[in-house]
Amino acid sequence: MFDALRKFWRADKPPTVTDGNASSPDKHGRPHNLFEAAAVYVAACAEDDQPKMDEAREWVSPEALSFGVNELACRAVIALARERDESPRDVARLLLGLPAA
Repeated sequence: MFDALRKFWRADKPPTVTDGNASSPDKHGRPHNLFEAAAVYVAACAEDDQPKMDEAREWVSPEALSFGVNELACRAVIALARERDESPRDVARLLLGLPAA
């Protein structure tokens, strides 16, 4: 189940930072946004990739990263709930290992 989530949100080639500056552009010449940072950060957490987590933290402010991670979690729970035809509440509780409400 977590592998499906990881594959769903992981980009083929995550953006890279050359100088560690949050406003530095990626290889396409555009700055990173909070959703890119959140996607890279969460995927790195799932893979226990500390250097990639640190890199993603440098792209945006802590507040923006927190917002992006929250938005990613909401979207993931909604997608899984639709896929399973269950309520988002039940899916969230299941993912966290909590008893059914």
